[in-house]
Amino acid sequence: MGAAGSKLEKVLGDQFPEGERYFGLENFGNTCYCNSVLQALYFCVPFREQLLEYYANNKNQGDAEENLLTCLADLFSQISSQKKKTGVIAPKRFVQRVKKQNELFRSYMHQDAHEFLNFLLNELVDILEKESHATKSSPETSPPSAKIANGPKNGQPNGAQKEPLVTWVHKNFQGILTNETRCLRCETVTARDETFLDLSLDIEQNSSITSCLKNFSSTETLNAEDKFFCDKCCSLQEAQKRMKIKRPPHILVIHLKRFKYIEQLGRYKKLSYRVVFPLELKLSNTVEDADLEYSLFAVVVHVGSGPNHGHYVSLVKSHNHWLFFDDENVEIIDESAVQTFFGSAQEYSSNTDHGYILFYESLANNTSKS
Repeated sequence: MGAAGSKLEKVLGDQFPEGERYFGLENFGNTCYCNSVLQALYFCVPFREQLLEYYANNKNQGDAEENLLTCLADLFSQISSQKKKTGVIAPKRFVQRVKKQNELFRSYMHQDAHEFLNFLLNELVDILEKESHATKSSPETSPPSAKIANGPKNGQPNGAQKEPLVTWVHKNFQGILTNETRCLRCETVTARDETFLDLSLDIEQNSSITSCLKNFSSTETLNAEDKFFCDKCCSLQEAQKRMKIKRPPHILVIHLKRFKYIEQLGRYKKLSYRVVFPLELKLSNTVEDADLEYSLFAVVVHVGSGPNHGHYVSLVKSHNHWLFFDDENVEIIDESAVQTFFGSAQEYSSNTDHGYILFYESLANNTSKS
């Protein structure tokens, strides 16, 4: 990597961004699923900045218990404070913590990057919520770790209405979906809100993210055995149901469902479909029907023909340059190379490098730090 690192510095020359670090991550035996997601999150600048702020506020607490959040903050701090601009870092403590925390990731088998991202974000939220509750119940005042109340959300399962906590992880990734069901007899619309940290989209051959999002929000008729119980009619009725984005997130994470269970085969199969993901995305399936603009800044790519084997790499946009991260290796790529990861127009193709998780940042807020 030394040579590759210096090559990267030579290529960028005077254009090497001030204070930025481009480090590969060592692979500890099939941990590419982890490395690719970590690179995408590191270059999610608002998330990185808040994590480093958390690290600065908490690093002096020597008796603090080690957890996934402290390990991640420590890793990001380690990368950002390197004297060299490029190189390789071994995320050993973080990977050990992941394996300790979740038996799913303990084996050396091929793991799913989306499952890992989901686990990681939810775990970070849990830790921040526990810290906030512990702080509230202790007499001393706490460091400001985001105690701003969330918007309207479902009540607690036990009926107790309490304000859900919004952590800085929520502030970056959380959006709200609204599930609208219209009774076809009395026309009453029932709306139920639910939060999300990423959107999982069904995909089709030769499609685009825009068409996948349209399908996600398309109207579905509930009839026959699927009738809806209408509270107003007090009976089962035919109804129309659709899902819309009520509050779009600042960072929109889109997971393409490339692994599908095929009944006849009795196993999962990878869908290598060509799905175009634009560098600039207009999000139109929102409740307000206003087009919101997002910019692509990272792609986690699955390399391989099947779900149980293969490799993960990531593409990242940093200071108007696109970089390719493959474990220890980092290289600069041309923006036009991003389209080679859309997928294959034919089922059997030699190209097995397909975009799997897409990270978009809202253009409305990306001048702010929140």
